[in-house]
Amino acid sequence: MKFLDQVKIYVKAGDGGDGSPSFRREKYVEYGGPDGGDGGKGGSIILKAEENLNTLIDYRYQQHHKAQRGENGAGQNRTGKGGNDLILKVPLGTQVFEEDNKTLIYDFNKKGEEFVAAIGGKGGLGNTRFKSSTNRAPRKFTKGTIGEEFTIWLQLKTIADIGIIGLPNAGKSSLLSVITNANPKIANYRFTTLNPNLGVASYDDKEITIADIPGLVEGAHEGVGLGIQFLKHIERCKSLLHLIDITNLDLNESYKQVKNELKNYSSKLMEKKELVVLNKIDLIDEDTVKVVIDHFSKDKNCEVMTMTTLDKESVSKIKAKLLSYVS
Repeated sequence: MKFLDQVKIYVKAGDGGDGSPSFRREKYVEYGGPDGGDGGKGGSIILKAEENLNTLIDYRYQQHHKAQRGENGAGQNRTGKGGNDLILKVPLGTQVFEEDNKTLIYDFNKKGEEFVAAIGGKGGLGNTRFKSSTNRAPRKFTKGTIGEEFTIWLQLKTIADIGIIGLPNAGKSSLLSVITNANPKIANYRFTTLNPNLGVASYDDKEITIADIPGLVEGAHEGVGLGIQFLKHIERCKSLLHLIDITNLDLNESYKQVKNELKNYSSKLMEKKELVVLNKIDLIDEDTVKVVIDHFSKDKNCEVMTMTTLDKESVSKIKAKLLSYVS
């Protein structure tokens, strides 16, 4: 499935049906009179959050959405049928913006949440409504009102318990694949992951949602390497797992580079709980690993762990630790 986290769509609620100007014409009934029914209401456009969706790609190919029009009223005081509401399903974490793509209208944070994006028009009144003691044969009726129509932007910010961050090729996708049910693309080159991937990790009958955020490079907060598109997904993660390749020449520099990008994008990202994991320890000997950990952990206020995705016990320890970061 292709990933899309921003799309512009047009929504048009249904117009209300017109009232009827009908008069009774019945055999053996001496006096007739008005019997026009009201028009039906137009259908509304409703956005609904779905937990199982993780992309807005469906709206790339269908950008115009119109709800059903209400039917006109009819004789014998028959009210027109109301138009059906049109429900558009969006992923959990979707934000709705006005046409300027800056003014936030609604933010979906809970499964099943609904937001009426465009309200359907009201049905018109039939001539029966205007009957009175002084006007027994009114010809007056009203037309249905026009349904609302807007152009809106949908932006998706991934909601996850844990966000895996780090430089390109740190092993984020490999980690996600061994601790969750996700199957991200894995290859031995930079920028393998071009879109966030989501997976669910199970441990001791508990589940946590984990997002693999594409690698952040220097200048990401200014848009370098599509960084802003990636950084915004980190905002919704409850805690962060900062993955670092232990074979990097300067671990502190690798760590600071990613942290600087988070800070320059939003200071709020610095407030999130963080677990630092030094990955790929299978590539160096145990003595060197101990020296590296001691040197790297000196001035860090966060917890530091090591792992290799090739060792099941190592992976199990990480999963257990992650549970404590979301409970």
